[in-house]
Amino acid sequence: MADVHYVVRVKDVKKVFEMGNNRVEALKGVSLSVARGEYISIMGPSGSGKTTLFNMIGALDKPTEGKVFIDEVDVSQLDAYELAWLRCHKIGYIFQTFNLIQVMTAIENVTLPMIFAGLHRDEYMEKGMQLLDLVGLKDRAWHRPSELSGGQQQRVAIARALANDPSIILADEPTGNLDLKTGEEIISLLKRLSIEKGVTVISATHDIKMIDVSDRVVWIRDGYIERVETREKLKVSVGGVS
Repeated sequence: MADVHYVVRVKDVKKVFEMGNNRVEALKGVSLSVARGEYISIMGPSGSGKTTLFNMIGALDKPTEGKVFIDEVDVSQLDAYELAWLRCHKIGYIFQTFNLIQVMTAIENVTLPMIFAGLHRDEYMEKGMQLLDLVGLKDRAWHRPSELSGGQQQRVAIARALANDPSIILADEPTGNLDLKTGEEIISLLKRLSIEKGVTVISATHDIKMIDVSDRVVWIRDGYIERVETREKLKVSVGGVS
């Protein structure tokens, strides 16, 4: 059997938040490995710890205990500059609220990460147009977010997430602000991109429709991973999600 390349390894991660006199254990010893090209959905009730786990994987926060490895690099050992480089080059982020810059056009939003990465204008404009074409929005390149529908804005956000050829896309409730039909289109687009580009997609979500495209679903509750279901088991009852 060929060796599996894990792009993410979370090992015995605990996260404690001190809130005044209260001590909240958001994660209580979580371990998870994600292979290159997998489509993973992290599901659980509000307050279960899924967003905290998502932030750990995305190097947006550091664990109180345990380790997070991105492409076998221990994130806790990186300084601020190295963390910024990792977030820019290894990870693409997609958020529920799109997080597009309102005064910028679609092409300007998509190419901004490439500018930060040091690409020349000819390079980033050509690549930006290719990415907008990939998500079906080349003809909307010069429109601002206010001139786009919610689904179109999320497509721009997906194109932006792909700007620097990340090995991981982290999608935080990517269909949360979309209607049913548009949400299904976004889910299908993410799945297609994971297949065509070999990108690992990790989504924190309440959207049960994610189950149909996921290679594995990670169910989290009360700071623990309750169970992990592979594709063969994904049609089992999905009770317990809120």
